[in-house]
Amino acid sequence: MQNIEIPVWPYVYGQPSGQGKIRTFPEDFIVKENLSFEPSGAGEHVFLRIEKTGENTEFVARQLARFAKVRQRDVSFAGLKDRHAVTTQWFSAWLPGKQEPDWRQFETDNIKVLHAIRHDRKLKRGVLSGNSFRMIIREWQGDREKTIRQMELIKANGIANYFGPQRFGTEGENVSKALGLFQGMKVKREQRSIYLSAARSFLFNRILAARVTQHLWNQPVPGDTYVFDLSHSVFKSGYPDQDIIRRVDAKEIHPTGALWGKGNDGVSADALAIETNIIEDHPELAQGLIDCAVDRDRRALRVNVQDLQWRFVNDDIIEIGFALPSGSYATSLVREIIE
Repeated sequence: MQNIEIPVWPYVYGQPSGQGKIRTFPEDFIVKENLSFEPSGAGEHVFLRIEKTGENTEFVARQLARFAKVRQRDVSFAGLKDRHAVTTQWFSAWLPGKQEPDWRQFETDNIKVLHAIRHDRKLKRGVLSGNSFRMIIREWQGDREKTIRQMELIKANGIANYFGPQRFGTEGENVSKALGLFQGMKVKREQRSIYLSAARSFLFNRILAARVTQHLWNQPVPGDTYVFDLSHSVFKSGYPDQDIIRRVDAKEIHPTGALWGKGNDGVSADALAIETNIIEDHPELAQGLIDCAVDRDRRALRVNVQDLQWRFVNDDIIEIGFALPSGSYATSLVREIIE
């Protein structure tokens, strides 16, 4: 099986201005999910807001199904969260005509049920408005003035919307296994979607990296397709007029890159040329996604960082707080300021 190496993606704001460690303790990385809707308070599904420390999302889901005496498929969650962290996230359990158990009995030292409320539909993947983060960087050393300047630029201009390294597995093994899948390697059903997502994410990051290198990640080019901020609605434009330029500068809309698969290109002219060059460099990955009937989509090249705050606790500890929309990675922000 051919090994595909994950490169160091080009930085937007120059080389990181320091070094440091994250996730030294689970409490150093706190994540809170923000639902995109309010549960109704009535229905067959119980929504549970759970705080977990050092636990895998899927492990908690399995334990929840066992405790509630329901099938595994009757428990769902909106998104996967880091194990080595303190995360607050939502789960749902389908309990049609059943009395709720005492959720306090489900709690452990590492799992707390913060809230339970009924809803008429199950919790679906991705139905989040975003996530809030608080991170502690320990053993930091570097250029304080440059670090502050980089964070001010991030606050003002956003970040490149790279998929984080967790998407690719250890040393990029998920992308290599996707290539193996396309070459006929047998994989378990539950691993298939992970490998397909990794291949798509790799190609997207390559496209984004090309535009970062050309200083076009946050600039419109002829033939671009744009997405509205905090929305999945897209529209295509030919040559960027003054209105497009103004709206991109105001961060109201963002240029997009391909999430590869079967379907139309979605871009033309200069934007298509950039994407075509990347796809032609990785024909087996690109064709494999098409052969697996993955639908093509678009993803913003830039993401706005909301409520970014920071403070130097002392000479070697920095505390950072911020929020990102669903699907964006905290590691894509942190990589801009520390190695």
